[in-house]
Amino acid sequence: MDGTNFYRTIWLSDFYLGTRDTKAEFLLDFLRHNECEYLYLVGDVFDGWALRKSWYWHQYHNDIVQKLLRKARKGTKVIYIPGNHDEFARDFFHLQFGGITVLPSTIHTTVDGKQLLVLHGDEFDGIIGRTKWLSILGSSAYQMTLHLNRAFNHLWRRMGLPYWSLSAYLKRRTKKAVQFIADFENAIVMEARRCEVDGVVCGHIHHAELRMIDDVIYANSGDWVESCTALVEHVDGRLEILTWVTQDHNLRMRRSAVSGDGRASSSDLIELALARPPTRSGIQAKGSGVQWT
Repeated sequence: MDGTNFYRTIWLSDFYLGTRDTKAEFLLDFLRHNECEYLYLVGDVFDGWALRKSWYWHQYHNDIVQKLLRKARKGTKVIYIPGNHDEFARDFFHLQFGGITVLPSTIHTTVDGKQLLVLHGDEFDGIIGRTKWLSILGSSAYQMTLHLNRAFNHLWRRMGLPYWSLSAYLKRRTKKAVQFIADFENAIVMEARRCEVDGVVCGHIHHAELRMIDDVIYANSGDWVESCTALVEHVDGRLEILTWVTQDHNLRMRRSAVSGDGRASSSDLIELALARPPTRSGIQAKGSGVQWT
Protein backbone atom coordinates (compact mmCIF):
# COMPACT_ATOMS: atom_id res chain seq x y z
CA MET A 1 0.00 0.00 0.00
CA ASP A 2 1.67 3.22 -1.18
CA GLY A 3 2.54 5.74 1.48
CA THR A 4 1.79 3.33 4.34
CA ASN A 5 4.22 2.45 7.11
CA PHE A 6 4.05 -0.94 8.81
CA TYR A 7 5.00 -1.50 12.45
CA ARG A 8 4.60 -4.43 14.77
CA THR A 9 3.07 -2.24 17.49
CA ILE A 10 1.77 1.33 17.87
CA TRP A 11 0.93 3.06 21.15
CA LEU A 12 -1.26 6.20 21.07
CA SER A 13 -2.67 8.21 23.98
CA ASP A 14 -4.45 11.38 25.02
CA PHE A 15 -6.57 12.24 21.98
CA TYR A 16 -9.24 14.20 23.91
CA LEU A 17 -11.91 13.53 21.31
CA GLY A 18 -14.87 15.75 22.12
CA THR A 19 -12.83 18.94 22.42
CA ARG A 20 -11.74 21.58 19.95
CA ASP A 21 -8.15 21.20 21.10
CA THR A 22 -7.54 17.70 19.79
CA LYS A 23 -5.44 17.60 16.62
CA ALA A 24 -8.00 15.26 15.08
CA GLU A 25 -7.00 15.95 11.48
CA PHE A 26 -3.38 15.04 12.21
CA LEU A 27 -4.41 11.89 14.10
CA LEU A 28 -6.69 10.76 11.30
CA ASP A 29 -3.86 11.29 8.82
CA PHE A 30 -1.56 9.23 11.05
CA LEU A 31 -4.07 6.38 11.25
CA ARG A 32 -4.48 6.38 7.48
CA HIS A 33 -0.75 6.08 6.84
CA ASN A 34 0.34 3.66 9.56
CA GLU A 35 -0.62 0.03 10.08
CA CYS A 36 0.38 -2.47 12.75
CA GLU A 37 -0.29 -5.87 14.30
CA TYR A 38 -0.97 -4.45 17.78
CA LEU A 39 -2.52 -1.07 18.53
CA TYR A 40 -2.73 0.21 22.10
CA LEU A 41 -4.97 3.18 22.95
CA VAL A 42 -3.34 4.28 26.21
CA GLY A 43 -6.09 6.38 27.76
CA ASP A 44 -7.87 9.72 27.43
CA VAL A 45 -9.15 8.79 23.99
CA PHE A 46 -12.30 10.78 24.84
CA ASP A 47 -12.61 13.80 27.11
CA GLY A 48 -15.61 12.91 29.23
CA TRP A 49 -14.93 15.84 31.57
CA ALA A 50 -15.30 18.35 28.72
CA LEU A 51 -18.25 16.57 27.12
CA ARG A 52 -20.20 16.75 30.38
CA LYS A 53 -19.84 20.53 30.36
CA SER A 54 -20.70 21.13 26.70
CA TRP A 55 -21.14 18.89 23.69
CA TYR A 56 -18.65 19.18 20.84
CA TRP A 57 -18.13 16.45 18.26
CA HIS A 58 -16.52 17.14 14.86
CA GLN A 59 -16.84 14.84 11.86
CA TYR A 60 -13.12 14.09 12.22
CA HIS A 61 -13.87 12.58 15.63
CA ASN A 62 -16.38 10.22 14.02
CA ASP A 63 -13.84 9.37 11.32
CA ILE A 64 -11.19 8.50 13.92
CA VAL A 65 -13.53 6.16 15.80
CA GLN A 66 -14.56 4.52 12.52
CA LYS A 67 -10.93 4.15 11.47
CA LEU A 68 -10.05 2.41 14.75
CA LEU A 69 -13.02 0.04 14.39
CA ARG A 70 -12.02 -0.67 10.78
CA LYS A 71 -8.48 -1.57 11.85
CA ALA A 72 -9.90 -4.00 14.44
CA ARG A 73 -12.16 -5.59 11.82
CA LYS A 74 -9.22 -6.07 9.47
CA GLY A 75 -7.22 -8.00 12.04
CA THR A 76 -5.30 -5.46 14.09
CA LYS A 77 -5.40 -6.40 17.79
CA VAL A 78 -6.69 -3.17 19.37
CA ILE A 79 -6.46 -2.73 23.17
CA TYR A 80 -8.14 0.25 24.85
CA ILE A 81 -6.88 1.23 28.32
CA PRO A 82 -9.09 4.08 29.63
CA GLY A 83 -7.59 7.08 31.41
CA ASN A 84 -8.97 9.56 33.90
CA HIS A 85 -10.72 11.72 31.27
CA ASP A 86 -12.52 8.69 29.81
CA GLU A 87 -12.95 6.87 33.11
CA PHE A 88 -16.55 6.03 32.16
CA ALA A 89 -15.07 3.24 30.00
CA ARG A 90 -13.62 1.63 33.14
CA ASP A 91 -17.07 0.16 33.74
CA PHE A 92 -16.45 -2.13 30.75
CA PHE A 93 -13.15 -3.83 31.56
CA HIS A 94 -12.57 -7.16 29.76
CA LEU A 95 -15.40 -6.51 27.31
CA GLN A 96 -15.10 -6.07 23.55
CA PHE A 97 -16.70 -3.37 21.41
CA GLY A 98 -16.36 -3.81 17.67
CA GLY A 99 -13.29 -5.97 18.21
CA ILE A 100 -11.63 -3.47 20.57
CA THR A 101 -10.86 -4.94 24.01
CA VAL A 102 -11.08 -2.71 27.09
CA LEU A 103 -8.51 -3.46 29.81
CA PRO A 104 -7.27 -1.68 32.97
CA SER A 105 -3.65 -2.40 31.98
CA THR A 106 -1.76 -5.11 30.18
CA ILE A 107 1.70 -6.47 29.43
CA HIS A 108 3.03 -6.33 25.88
CA THR A 109 5.82 -8.68 24.83
CA THR A 110 8.10 -7.27 22.14
CA VAL A 111 9.31 -9.38 19.26
CA ASP A 112 12.61 -9.98 21.09
CA GLY A 113 10.96 -11.01 24.35
CA LYS A 114 10.99 -7.81 26.39
CA GLN A 115 7.92 -7.36 28.59
CA LEU A 116 6.41 -3.87 28.78
CA LEU A 117 3.72 -2.87 31.26
CA VAL A 118 1.13 -0.72 29.46
CA LEU A 119 -1.11 1.61 31.47
CA HIS A 120 -2.42 5.17 31.28
CA GLY A 121 -0.67 6.34 34.43
CA ASP A 122 -3.17 8.61 36.18
CA GLU A 123 -3.16 6.35 39.24
CA PHE A 124 0.43 7.51 39.84
CA ASP A 125 -0.50 11.18 39.68
CA GLY A 126 -0.78 12.18 43.35
CA ILE A 127 -3.04 15.16 42.59
CA ILE A 128 -5.60 13.08 40.73
CA GLY A 129 -5.40 10.25 43.23
CA ARG A 130 -6.05 12.44 46.27
CA THR A 131 -8.07 15.50 45.23
CA LYS A 132 -10.06 15.12 42.05
CA TRP A 133 -11.60 18.59 42.27
CA LEU A 134 -8.11 20.14 42.20
CA SER A 135 -7.25 18.03 39.17
CA ILE A 136 -10.38 19.25 37.36
CA LEU A 137 -9.44 22.85 38.22
CA GLY A 138 -5.97 22.23 36.80
CA SER A 139 -7.56 20.73 33.70
CA SER A 140 -9.57 23.93 33.21
CA ALA A 141 -6.40 26.03 33.40
CA TYR A 142 -4.77 23.68 30.90
CA GLN A 143 -7.72 24.09 28.54
CA MET A 144 -7.29 27.87 28.73
CA THR A 145 -3.65 27.45 27.73
CA LEU A 146 -4.71 25.30 24.78
CA HIS A 147 -7.24 27.94 23.69
CA LEU A 148 -4.44 30.53 23.71
CA ASN A 149 -2.26 28.09 21.82
CA ARG A 150 -4.95 27.68 19.14
CA ALA A 151 -5.24 31.44 18.63
CA PHE A 152 -1.47 31.82 18.60
CA ASN A 153 -1.00 29.13 15.95
CA HIS A 154 -3.75 30.61 13.79
CA LEU A 155 -1.65 33.79 13.60
CA TRP A 156 1.53 31.72 13.28
CA ARG A 157 0.15 29.91 10.20
CA ARG A 158 -0.89 33.20 8.59
CA MET A 159 2.76 34.22 8.88
CA GLY A 160 3.81 30.98 7.13
CA LEU A 161 5.43 29.51 10.23
CA PRO A 162 5.12 25.89 11.49
CA TYR A 163 3.13 24.63 14.46
CA TRP A 164 4.47 25.46 17.94
CA SER A 165 3.11 24.29 21.30
CA LEU A 166 2.75 26.99 23.95
CA SER A 167 1.74 24.54 26.68
CA ALA A 168 4.72 22.26 25.98
CA TYR A 169 7.02 25.29 26.07
CA LEU A 170 5.62 26.39 29.45
CA LYS A 171 5.97 22.89 30.89
CA ARG A 172 9.62 22.70 29.88
CA ARG A 173 10.41 25.98 31.62
CA THR A 174 8.40 25.59 34.80
CA LYS A 175 10.39 24.00 37.61
CA LYS A 176 7.33 22.55 39.30
CA ALA A 177 6.20 20.94 36.04
CA VAL A 178 9.66 19.48 35.47
CA GLN A 179 9.70 18.08 39.02
CA PHE A 180 6.18 16.68 38.60
CA ILE A 181 7.23 14.87 35.43
CA ALA A 182 10.33 13.44 37.15
CA ASP A 183 8.25 12.26 40.13
CA PHE A 184 5.68 10.69 37.80
CA GLU A 185 8.37 8.87 35.83
CA ASN A 186 9.98 7.52 38.99
CA ALA A 187 6.63 6.27 40.32
CA ILE A 188 5.83 4.52 37.04
CA VAL A 189 9.28 2.90 36.91
CA MET A 190 8.87 1.64 40.49
CA GLU A 191 5.63 -0.03 39.42
CA ALA A 192 7.42 -1.69 36.48
CA ARG A 193 10.02 -3.05 38.89
CA ARG A 194 7.28 -4.29 41.23
CA CYS A 195 5.68 -6.13 38.30
CA GLU A 196 9.10 -7.54 37.34
CA VAL A 197 8.90 -6.38 33.73
CA ASP A 198 11.54 -4.85 31.47
CA GLY A 199 9.80 -1.55 30.88
CA VAL A 200 6.65 0.54 30.98
CA VAL A 201 4.58 2.43 28.39
CA CYS A 202 2.20 5.15 29.57
CA GLY A 203 0.53 8.43 28.62
CA HIS A 204 -1.29 10.94 30.83
CA ILE A 205 1.31 13.73 31.25
CA HIS A 206 1.51 14.81 27.57
CA HIS A 207 5.28 14.49 27.59
CA ALA A 208 6.64 12.13 24.94
CA GLU A 209 9.73 10.33 26.18
CA LEU A 210 11.81 7.25 25.43
CA ARG A 211 14.80 6.44 27.61
CA MET A 212 16.33 4.08 30.12
CA ILE A 213 15.80 4.87 33.81
CA ASP A 214 18.46 2.69 35.36
CA ASP A 215 17.54 -0.80 34.16
CA VAL A 216 13.95 -0.02 33.10
CA ILE A 217 12.70 1.12 29.69
CA TYR A 218 10.49 4.19 30.21
CA ALA A 219 8.29 5.20 27.29
CA ASN A 220 5.54 7.82 27.16
CA SER A 221 3.56 7.98 23.93
CA GLY A 222 2.80 11.70 24.35
CA ASP A 223 -0.47 13.17 23.11
CA TRP A 224 -2.56 14.56 20.25
CA VAL A 225 -3.38 17.98 21.65
CA GLU A 226 0.17 19.36 21.83
CA SER A 227 2.89 17.28 20.24
CA CYS A 228 1.11 14.74 17.99
CA THR A 229 3.35 11.83 18.94
CA ALA A 230 3.21 8.04 18.90
CA LEU A 231 5.41 5.26 20.18
CA VAL A 232 6.10 2.39 17.78
CA GLU A 233 7.79 -0.97 17.86
CA HIS A 234 9.52 -1.91 14.62
CA VAL A 235 9.49 -5.48 13.36
CA ASP A 236 12.99 -5.96 14.82
CA GLY A 237 11.87 -4.85 18.30
CA ARG A 238 13.34 -1.36 18.17
CA LEU A 239 11.26 1.31 19.90
CA GLU A 240 10.90 4.80 18.44
CA ILE A 241 8.89 7.95 19.05
CA LEU A 242 7.25 9.41 15.94
CA THR A 243 6.14 13.03 15.70
CA TRP A 244 3.39 13.83 13.20
CA VAL A 245 3.32 17.58 12.65
CA THR A 246 2.13 20.07 10.06
CA GLN A 247 4.35 22.39 8.06
CA ASP A 248 3.39 24.61 5.11
CA HIS A 249 -0.22 23.34 5.57
CA ASN A 250 0.76 19.80 4.52
CA LEU A 251 0.37 16.87 6.89
CA ARG A 252 3.56 14.88 6.99
CA MET A 253 5.44 12.51 9.22
CA ARG A 254 8.58 13.52 11.11
CA ARG A 255 10.65 11.06 13.09
CA SER A 256 12.24 12.54 16.18
CA ALA A 257 15.86 12.13 17.16
CA VAL A 258 16.56 11.41 20.80
CA SER A 259 19.40 13.53 22.17
CA GLY A 260 22.68 12.09 23.35
CA ASP A 261 21.57 11.54 26.94
CA GLY A 262 18.52 9.64 25.76
CA ARG A 263 15.94 12.28 26.76
CA ALA A 264 13.38 13.85 24.47
CA SER A 265 10.54 16.12 25.54
CA SER A 266 7.44 16.65 23.42
CA SER A 267 8.48 20.14 22.35
CA ASP A 268 12.05 18.97 21.70
CA LEU A 269 10.60 16.39 19.33
CA ILE A 270 8.77 19.06 17.35
CA GLU A 271 11.80 21.34 17.20
CA LEU A 272 14.02 18.49 16.02
CA ALA A 273 11.47 17.38 13.45
CA LEU A 274 11.15 20.83 11.92
CA ALA A 275 14.86 21.57 12.04
CA ARG A 276 16.12 18.76 9.84
CA PRO A 277 15.03 15.85 7.61
CA PRO A 278 13.48 12.81 9.30
CA THR A 279 15.97 10.64 11.18
CA ARG A 280 15.61 7.27 12.87
CA SER A 281 16.29 6.81 16.56
CA GLY A 282 15.14 4.86 19.55
CA ILE A 283 16.20 1.96 21.68
CA GLN A 284 16.57 -1.66 20.78
CA ALA A 285 16.63 -4.58 23.16
CA LYS A 286 19.29 -7.16 22.38
CA GLY A 287 20.06 -10.15 24.53
CA SER A 288 20.05 -9.19 28.18
CA GLY A 289 20.71 -5.50 27.65
CA VAL A 290 19.21 -2.48 25.92
CA GLN A 291 21.25 -0.28 23.64
CA TRP A 292 20.69 2.98 21.78
CA THR A 293 20.57 2.84 18.00
